Amino acid sequence: MFPLTDSIEFTLATELAIALVLGLGFGVALERAGFGSARKLTAVFYLYDMAVVKVMFSAVVTTLGGLFLLSAAGQLDLSSLYIEPTNYTAQLLGGLLFGAGFVVGGYCPGTSLAAMATGRKDAMVFALGMLAGVWAYAELTPQLDDWYKATAVGELTLPAVSGLGMGWWALIFAAFLAFGAWGMTRLEARFAHLRPPQ
Repeated sequence: MFPLTDSIEFTLATELAIALVLGLGFGVALERAGFGSARKLTAVFYLYDMAVVKVMFSAVVTTLGGLFLLSAAGQLDLSSLYIEPTNYTAQLLGGLLFGAGFVVGGYCPGTSLAAMATGRKDAMVFALGMLAGVWAYAELTPQLDDWYKATAVGELTLPAVSGLGMGWWALIFAAFLAFGAWGMTRLEARFAHLRPPQ
């Protein structure tokens, strides 16, 4: 939780309350940004509205910079953060499956829940399909979990693999974000004719 549990002892009720407040805030922010609309989300694939990519990459850069600053100030031990073990095959297949679901359904898990809260029926169908897929994976393919763990190559991070410190990676990602935002703005202008009438 934040991750402050190393230095602050939270009760289970407090952790759940914090999670609820953060979740509600995140959902409201998604909806206010227009990300509760499948049209807004799929616009990125037509290149006339790259807001989703800009927001997500900004979040990555903000998090990376924040973690680096907290670590440099001695307020956060980066080794205490959980990192999912790397499994190239599983993560490549999972990414392709997730991407295909995003293109076909128009939502990701978080945005589908935000859209459900506003009564969108397509989001409800998407969320039910997502939950059915999660249940089927958990119940029908337990051997995949064994395969995933057996073929994982451990916790890999860019600083560990490259030898460059986290501060350098924060700067590289910030520069890439600035260049990417410029490029995406040009794409939006180039493909603006594909934008449906309001």
